Amino acid sequence: MAAVNKLPLHGVKILDLTRVLAGPFASMILADYGADVIKVEKPGQGDDTRTWGPPYVEDQSAYFLSINRNKRSIAIDMSQQGQTIIRELATKSDILIENYLPGQLKKFGLEYKDLQSINDRLIYCSITGYGNHGPYSKRPGYDLVVQALGGMMSITGSSEPVKVGVAVIDLATGLSSVGAITTALYQREKSGKGMKIECSLLETQLALLSHIAANYLNAGWEAQRHGTAHTSIVPYQAFTCQDGERIVVAAANDQFFKELCSIINMPELVTNELFKSNKLRVTNRVQLISILSKKFLEKPLSEWNELFQKSNKVPFGPINNMKGVFENEQVLYSKQVLEMKNPNRTKSIRLVGPSVNFENIEKSSMLRHAPPVLGEHTRSILQTELDYTNEQLDKLLQDKIIQ
Repeated sequence: MAAVNKLPLHGVKILDLTRVLAGPFASMILADYGADVIKVEKPGQGDDTRTWGPPYVEDQSAYFLSINRNKRSIAIDMSQQGQTIIRELATKSDILIENYLPGQLKKFGLEYKDLQSINDRLIYCSITGYGNHGPYSKRPGYDLVVQALGGMMSITGSSEPVKVGVAVIDLATGLSSVGAITTALYQREKSGKGMKIECSLLETQLALLSHIAANYLNAGWEAQRHGTAHTSIVPYQAFTCQDGERIVVAAANDQFFKELCSIINMPELVTNELFKSNKLRVTNRVQLISILSKKFLEKPLSEWNELFQKSNKVPFGPINNMKGVFENEQVLYSKQVLEMKNPNRTKSIRLVGPSVNFENIEKSSMLRHAPPVLGEHTRSILQTELDYTNEQLDKLLQDKIIQ
């Protein structure tokens, strides 16, 4: 059996109308799992992230490459006859994913109710900034703005609020969408009918507030910024070492704290009345962190790493830059960094592969196609999926409906 046939979503067809990050990340994960994803793009321009650089690999941005593998690109002008082509593709699709502003697809006849009437098995996933209804529904949603409005920035950083280093709300929304879509596929097996799914950056952001939200909603606690530290666990943060490098220690319970004190050769802290429980350590955070901070300055990171590794009883790790990440022995062991050849380019690309492991499926086999060039598969898709003739394709190209 060919490797592709072993992938869980082999045979599932997805029509992807999304751009930028949340939607493309979701469709890439589904494509990694074996789905056949057709990425619909605007002729002459394509996905916004094609131009988000540097860096570039030849003429393709690394940003675009990171979230668009395993897809086929079709370039269609939706303002003209292209609408008909998309509807035709929708009749043959299991899933459609879109991230237009609510109401924008109505003029094209591509809303859920329009497509449901021609394919009642279609699962239609709509990704928005703030939801399909409500006072903010017409606002364009970007991760940075939602991090600010939804509270993430207010709890991130030290003296000043900062955004998370990657677009975490976009990525989490993509992951939520994947979960919802696969759930809907399972439901369809029972009902025989598709459904509409609505996901939004704001609702994902609220869900990610987790215990911070619960603290406020149930106890009225307004969250504070603690840098690398934790509101309710001490010590659970980064410490600066003698050489200026930093190590993160997560003593999340009393046993971990006891082991930490043994590693740093300060057993007296365990019996200190100020630090005998996590509740006391949180109350006396300033005193304890001052003691530990001075202690960690006594040795360079390499020596602390060796001591913690020898003990292997306390969660710890250095704060790595990208070089440190991809030279890490566990990262190397995972074989998650994979190389892909692009038949349309001279240079191969290296990407972080799927984050999951399926039994009897090599992770490398999940990467089947390099991220596509704009419109790379337009002709082949229309010929194989919709039986368009060369004459029809030439006419569409001449009329600039497709690229």
